[in-house]
Amino acid sequence: MAPLYHDGRKLDLAVGETIFDYADALKVRVPTSCGRTGECHECIVDVRRGMDALSSLTESESFLRDSYRLACQARVVEPRADIEFSVLRRQPRILTQYVERDVETDPLTVRRGGGVFFEGERLDDYRGRILGLAIDAGTTTVALNLVDLESGGVVHTASFENPQRFGGSDVMHRISYDGGEFQGELRQVMLSAINFEIGEMSRALGIHRRQVYEVVVVGNATMRDILFDLDVQSIGQKPYKSITELETLDGVRGSTALSVRAEDMGLRVFPGASVYGGPLIGSHVGADVTADLLAIGMDREEETVMLVDIGTNTEVVVGNRHGMMAASCPAGPAFEGGQVTYGMPGYDGAIESIRLSGSVPECRTIGGVEPQGICGSGLVDLLAELRRTGGMTELGVFPNGSREFFFAPEQRMSLSRADVSALAQAKAANYCGQYIVLRRYGVPAEDVTRLYLAGAFANYVNVENAVGIGFIASVAPERVVKVGNASLEGATLMLVSRTMRQTAEAMTKRVEHVELETTPDFFDIFVEGCMFNPMNKAFGQ
Repeated sequence: MAPLYHDGRKLDLAVGETIFDYADALKVRVPTSCGRTGECHECIVDVRRGMDALSSLTESESFLRDSYRLACQARVVEPRADIEFSVLRRQPRILTQYVERDVETDPLTVRRGGGVFFEGERLDDYRGRILGLAIDAGTTTVALNLVDLESGGVVHTASFENPQRFGGSDVMHRISYDGGEFQGELRQVMLSAINFEIGEMSRALGIHRRQVYEVVVVGNATMRDILFDLDVQSIGQKPYKSITELETLDGVRGSTALSVRAEDMGLRVFPGASVYGGPLIGSHVGADVTADLLAIGMDREEETVMLVDIGTNTEVVVGNRHGMMAASCPAGPAFEGGQVTYGMPGYDGAIESIRLSGSVPECRTIGGVEPQGICGSGLVDLLAELRRTGGMTELGVFPNGSREFFFAPEQRMSLSRADVSALAQAKAANYCGQYIVLRRYGVPAEDVTRLYLAGAFANYVNVENAVGIGFIASVAPERVVKVGNASLEGATLMLVSRTMRQTAEAMTKRVEHVELETTPDFFDIFVEGCMFNPMNKAFGQ
C-alpha cells in the first residue's frame, strides 16, 4: 500500500476511502455544513499529487478545476500511488502587531437601557455583550477582529487562507471565473469560510453568534463586491471600476460604501446586524487601502508620506491630508507563493530569511522546522544576497551559464531562471507603481518623510534588502515604518467610531487615481524595474 500525505504526516491508502475520511483520521479540520453530500462546496482541498489515484470528478465538483477536489467526493481508486493533499483553510501566521490609532469609541451600535440600538433603531434586548466584527477580505488571506463595541477593545483576532484559490490566484482570474457558468461559487465559499470562523470563535470564547450586532468589511474592489454579491465584470475591463464607483460617478449613489443586513447576506451573526462595506478609492484601489489610510492617519498628515500595501495587488498612495495620489500594481502571486517552484505562503516550514556566507545559504524558517519552501520575505533576501555576493547579475542571470541556485541543498530546493523571471516581473509591477506615483506627485523618494509598509509580507521583509533590489523605493531605512495589517485596523476603526467611518468616506473623494498603463513611458519603466537595482538609479542619481 502507498501512503497518503498531509503536512508531513501519512496514512496507508485504502480503496473507497475519501479524502475527508483521511482528514478525520489525521484530526484535520475541514469545513462542511451539508453532511458531506457535496452540496455546500466548502470542503475544497488541493491535491498536490496523486490526482490520477482518485475517483473522477462528480457533478458536485463541476465548478472546480486544476488540482482542486471536494474532500467528501474524492475517493481512492488506486492504492498503489502516493497521494498528498492540503486544506485550503490553512492557518497563516497571525499578524497581531499593527499600527494603532487612538480614537474615541463612538460606535453606531450602542446600548440604551435594556436594549441594543443601531442608528436609533432597536435591534434586540441587551444580552450581556455588544460585539462587532471587522473583516479584511484579502486576495490571499482573510483576517478578522472580534470587537467589544462597548469598550472598543479587540476581543479576538483570527485569520485564514482565502479559500477562493480554485478560481485563480489573482483578482483578474477570479473576475473571469465569476463571469462564467459557476458565478456565485467564489462568494459562497468565502461566506462559508467566514461563517465557519465565526462559529470557531464563538465556541472558543463562549459567546453567541447573535451577540455580533455589526460587521465592517474591507478588501479590494473585487473581493468586497464578490462578497456583497455584486457583478464584478466591470472591474475586469476598462475603465476597471466597480459598479458602485460607476454609479457614484453618475450621481446615482452618494458613496461607493455598501450596507446590507446580515440575514440578507447570509452572514451568521445577529440577523438584523448591519454589514458595512468600506468605501473604494478608485478602480482596483479598494476599501482595504481606505482602511490603511485611516489607520496611519493620512487624513491628518501635513508632510508628504507614502503608503505601500504589498500583496497580490500592491497599492501605492503618496500625499498628505491636502491631496493624495494612488495606484494599483498587478504584482501577481510570485512573492506570495505562486509561480515560483518552491514558493509558498508564510506558514510553518517556509524559509523567511536567508543569508549567504560565500555561496553557502543560512536559512531561518517559520516555526523553526525543516524547510518546506520559501515565502516572500525569504525570496527578497535571496535575491538581494545573490546580488551582494555576485551570484546573480542585475538582469537576474546566474554566472557560468547556471540555470538554478540551490538555496536549501539538503532538501534539493532551488531558485531557477524561470523563477527569477517571474519574480522580476512581479517586482517590476511594484517598481512601476511607486516610481510613477512619486513622479506624478512631484517628489523624489528621498523627500518622503515616512514610508509606511502595510501587509503581513511587508511586516517581515528586510527593508535594506528590499531597497537594494528595487522592490521598494529608496527611502532611508529609519524613515520606513512597518504597520502590519493596517487594513484590519482601519476596518476596526470604522466599526468602533462613527467619526472614523465619516472620515473614510470623505477621504476617498480626495484621492486621485493614477492609471499606470496610460503612462507614456510605462514600458521603459517596467523594463528598468525588471532589473535588480535600487530604485534611486531610475531617478538619475
